[in-house]
Amino acid sequence: VQLQASGGGLVQAGGSLSLSCAASGRTTFSTYIMGWFRQAPGKEREFVAAISGSGVITRYADSVKGRFTISRDNAKNTVYVQMNSLKPEDTAVYYCAADYNVVPRAVDREYDYWGQGTQVTVSS
Repeated sequence: VQLQASGGGLVQAGGSLSLSCAASGRTTFSTYIMGWFRQAPGKEREFVAAISGSGVITRYADSVKGRFTISRDNAKNTVYVQMNSLKPEDTAVYYCAADYNVVPRAVDREYDYWGQGTQVTVSS
């Protein structure tokens, strides 16, 4: 599975951004859970959100709950994260990840496939 993340950019605090992650390869996209993680400078990579293959089950980090929404379109082999009410502390490189599994995971080492990352910068 190859993953290509896009949609990052610079936004003011309180603004919104939508990230996309397109998957390709000889695979059935709906059999993979998808996750978003982020890594700020000098910090460890942290969980943001994850979604089951069907899209029914989602989970979020407490820091983004109520502000971010993860979704997927299996017909387009794409997962999204809509980020609203952005804060300067959301500034990071955002990565999408995939794993052949059923239940969405919040631990990065449980994901086998990773995209290249897209920068999100939130100015105060």
